[in-house]
Amino acid sequence: MPGIKEKREHRLSCGTLHNFRNFKSATLTEDHRMAVSDQEVTNVNTAAAIVYRHKLSTRIWHWLNAVVILIMLMSVFNAHPRLYWGQYGANFDHAWLQIGSAGGDGFLRIGDLSIRTTGFLGAWQGPDDETVFTAFPGWLTIPSTYDLALSRRWHLTFAWLFMAALVVYWIWSLANRHIGQDLLPEKRELSARHILDDIKNHTLLRFPRGEEAKRYNTLQKFAYLGVVFVLIPLMILTGLTMSPAMDAAWPWLLHVFWGRQSARSIHFICAMLIVLFFFVHILMVVLVGAINEIRSMITGWYHLPPKERD
Repeated sequence: MPGIKEKREHRLSCGTLHNFRNFKSATLTEDHRMAVSDQEVTNVNTAAAIVYRHKLSTRIWHWLNAVVILIMLMSVFNAHPRLYWGQYGANFDHAWLQIGSAGGDGFLRIGDLSIRTTGFLGAWQGPDDETVFTAFPGWLTIPSTYDLALSRRWHLTFAWLFMAALVVYWIWSLANRHIGQDLLPEKRELSARHILDDIKNHTLLRFPRGEEAKRYNTLQKFAYLGVVFVLIPLMILTGLTMSPAMDAAWPWLLHVFWGRQSARSIHFICAMLIVLFFFVHILMVVLVGAINEIRSMITGWYHLPPKERD
């Protein structure tokens, strides 16, 4: 933290590096640890250097969210398996999305499209090989049996923790300049050519190496900003809109989100987008190097992939 000096080691690969034989050490604050010598990294074209990449606020929030979001998703899977638009919605109203069963088969229906999902959604094999007709299998829900009241308690308990953690993260990240330094794109990164190049490199699995890997790339910044400042706040506001008590205190929520059932649908869509982000995030971690990425999110220190020689 600012004001507390910590010792850091800048290790360089001795096998390929002839000009650097000794380890570098310096006393730096957390802000200063983010600024590793550009000259050293530039000179080390093929050697692996270590940089301080993830601040403490980011690491704590990352792992807290991993647990909280998982529990919230598993608890919401136990909810009413139909989604509606507007103010009202019940079993006999038209649902734009439904998970159910008919004739012993499970199905997922989105609008007029119906997909058979027997074995996973709507109808699945229970522990005693009996067919269970609930939206999601018990191993994927909290609790494992259909209990709307109990699942709501789980969901709301962790929802308040989720919201409090976001507010603390915002304040902390503003104070340590994580948002301004690491998340906000630079002017050159906003050009169409730069964005298209970034998309092309990701499509071809050409990931940043050497000095370019010190910071988040453009697509990362867009994704993180979208999740932190759009999806999660939208999830929280739509979640509050589903509360009768909050509707009484803030009736404008119902107008903003076109009714309680519309808010519930938007809430679900945001949750599914976060699930999509999660899977893409895990895929990128595996492709770039799982051990290095996970270690850096635990300790903050990241091994820069050596830059390939031309």
